[in-house]
Amino acid sequence: MSNRIIKILEKSNFCKEDIIELLQTNKEERQLLFAKANEVKKNHVGLKTYYRGLIEFSNICAKDCYYCGIRAGNKNVQRYDLSDEQILQAVKFAYDNNYGSVVFQSGERMDKQFIQRIEQLLIKSKKITEGKIGITISLGEQSKETYEKWFKAGAHRYLLRIESSNKALYYKIHPQNKQHDFDTRLKALYNLQKIGYQTGTGVMIGLPFQTFEHLADDLLFFKAFDVDMVGMGPYIEHTETPLYKERNRLLPLEERFILTLKMIAILRIMMKDINIAAATALQAIDPIGREKAIKVGANIIMPNITPTLNRENYQLYENKPCIDEGADECTNCLEARISISGDDIGYGEWGDAPHFAKRKKKLFKNLKELD
Repeated sequence: MSNRIIKILEKSNFCKEDIIELLQTNKEERQLLFAKANEVKKNHVGLKTYYRGLIEFSNICAKDCYYCGIRAGNKNVQRYDLSDEQILQAVKFAYDNNYGSVVFQSGERMDKQFIQRIEQLLIKSKKITEGKIGITISLGEQSKETYEKWFKAGAHRYLLRIESSNKALYYKIHPQNKQHDFDTRLKALYNLQKIGYQTGTGVMIGLPFQTFEHLADDLLFFKAFDVDMVGMGPYIEHTETPLYKERNRLLPLEERFILTLKMIAILRIMMKDINIAAATALQAIDPIGREKAIKVGANIIMPNITPTLNRENYQLYENKPCIDEGADECTNCLEARISISGDDIGYGEWGDAPHFAKRKKKLFKNLKELD
């Protein structure tokens, strides 16, 4: 069987059947996969990990996704919304500690007040860092006009996870209504790409009802969409969600963890020059989960710089790690961990995906030819 895996890994492109076979590799075979992914990472993006200081500034959400602990329907979560001053202090912390980039993340809202607030926060963040901080935002589905407004204000990367590229599975983990529409989410991703964002998406791995075929299609979706960055992690159930009733269908946590590492490794081989995040959820299963992801292809890590007091209330899943660590502690801990994993840290660098520069160049060339 190992000879078959070796032959697959020698291919320049994987078909769906190849991906399914790689996802089903045993312990010995997956070491071949992981070694190949690390080699590809070294040759195409380098053994360097970039920080994105994560600011989870609000857990107020208008959506009711079945898997999420901060869903609108959960009445047992204590809601919070950081002040502008607190958010900007976190941005300044990231800048002063040479992070290079921050991520603004919150529950999904589309009201006018929220849209204007984000625009002003982006402008102020650029001002207090002399335009030097890179900004990723992950604020859900918005209109094209809102995305354009935020892009002009200073955001240049956007993460909007599809959660599953399979429409039927998508509606098993979301309500099927106007507010949770699969096609709307796809359209939002295309709008982000057209506007000029470095566009990121991702999926959950180990969901109830999910198959190897679904996961293979997810990876092929990333490639077909020509994504610049991916954030995907293991599904971890939350007791205060409708999907919790399906917990008996789940793979054991350890199997979900290994499957996530395989997904990262396969994606790194398939899309050699994109950015891949080591999800915090990995550390909820394995104390050095994020470091293991770095060794198999991930090159982005997101230290949590949200004020410690609020972290326990931003739990999309249970047993979230690092909720009681201060930003300084989190930074020092990760620095040591990343060093042990064999990577350097890209201090002071935005760490844009090489793929994005190539995609922009190709787009510009195509537009020129149309003229």
